[in-house]
Amino acid sequence: MSNIIFGILTIILCSIGYFYSWKQLSKNNYSIAIFLLVLCGLILRIYMSTDFFLHEWDERYHALVAKNLIQHPLLPTLYDNPVLPYDYKAWAANHIWVHKQPLPLWAMAASMWVFGVNEIALRLPSIILTTLGIWLAFRIGTYFHNQKVGFLTAFFFSINGQIIEMTGGRWATDHIDIFFLFFVELAVFFTILFIQKKKPVFNILVGISIGAAILSKWLPALIVLPVWLLMIIYSGKFKIKTIITQFTILIISCVVVFLPWQLYIFHAFPVEAKWEASFNLKHITEALDGQTGPFYFFFKKIRINYGDLIYLPLGWFIWKMVKNRTDLNRLAIFIWFFIPFLFFSFVKTKLPAYLLFTAPALFLITADFYFMLTENKKNKHRKWFYNLILILLVALPIRFTIERMKPFQKIERNPQWVADLKELNDKKIENGVLLNYYKPIEAMFYTNLTAYQYIPDEKTILDLIGKGYTIIINDNGNIPKDVKSINGIKIVTLTNLN
Repeated sequence: MSNIIFGILTIILCSIGYFYSWKQLSKNNYSIAIFLLVLCGLILRIYMSTDFFLHEWDERYHALVAKNLIQHPLLPTLYDNPVLPYDYKAWAANHIWVHKQPLPLWAMAASMWVFGVNEIALRLPSIILTTLGIWLAFRIGTYFHNQKVGFLTAFFFSINGQIIEMTGGRWATDHIDIFFLFFVELAVFFTILFIQKKKPVFNILVGISIGAAILSKWLPALIVLPVWLLMIIYSGKFKIKTIITQFTILIISCVVVFLPWQLYIFHAFPVEAKWEASFNLKHITEALDGQTGPFYFFFKKIRINYGDLIYLPLGWFIWKMVKNRTDLNRLAIFIWFFIPFLFFSFVKTKLPAYLLFTAPALFLITADFYFMLTENKKNKHRKWFYNLILILLVALPIRFTIERMKPFQKIERNPQWVADLKELNDKKIENGVLLNYYKPIEAMFYTNLTAYQYIPDEKTILDLIGKGYTIIINDNGNIPKDVKSINGIKIVTLTNLN
């Protein structure tokens, strides 16, 4: 089935599903309405995840490390068998790979261990987590306001183009940020359950979720702590002594989850771990990999990722918060978004996905604003203006999603270069080293070869042959004559187009 037909069918099916979901909302049939939201969201995520190749930034690196973790879960490697010299500081070409926290990588490795090393298995954990995230968004929105606001919060989560695209690995930081988003959202959800049921087990689960978020993408997960504190205080259900005790338990639960891995890598891989720790700090003071922007970078990006009118809900929300300063729940939502927004605005290295874990807060703010307008328009003369704003609040994020999905464009989702690599892997070459291939990371995912983008000198190749390696060189027209004449090498011609 061509991409265009597949895309059109997906859009038609989801349009019908979302339409009936809204119809069920109007009848207050929330169970059916949310089920349809989750189902349609799942379909969109599956569509975006059926690219049968690895995306360049950063999915291919995560995929390869996850593949290697299947064999040795406590030894994270990029180049599993680096036969040529490498720089441990070069995260895109080194051996020991502690560039990212391990939890998403372990999950991807487990999925591929069960379902085989392939693109769908790689993306399956993200598909599951962002689909569950739709339901979590409903529960969070319902707690802070009501079921209608919860429904719309879940709807925005279900159709958000950024989340869907990252689920499919199409955008930088991909599955890492998806896991981070999920566990931050899960921590807020367990906070709600702790408030409602007053059972300490739910508070422990908050701590475990924060720890899991840190094991996904480090310390910004601690934003849950002030959110937790404000929600607990505002609930009025806990005495000060209980709050202090439960906060201590929360911290301990969190530390128990994330600290062992940090201690382990500094003991097992001290050089690499120390370098990566310093490299992480450089994100604050330096523009790494050319990823930077002005102070207002994220202020501009939220318009693209959450709809052009996002500033209206934000402005209204801040006005309401200032007007009613005793509403700590509203302040908790504000902090969930604003502190990361402010922090990353000052950070020199900037990527749009840095604020992904604040998305539920923005969805909730927009949903609250939507139903405020719905109520207020009843007593206004210019209802057409209110209706226009209401339509645009929903339509603009949908437009952005369709732009991201590209369902009506012809896209090659089964590229020839992947087929070439799989065919090469079928030859069962022992101790193989592939040279002069422009996608070495992908080559190591689809084959059992060690791959490099360049051709080393003749002496190095002869040394490798002497050590028992089978040397395979991709012929793209630039193989030196002295190398091409070496006895024992294999020359192959692989597709050089994506």
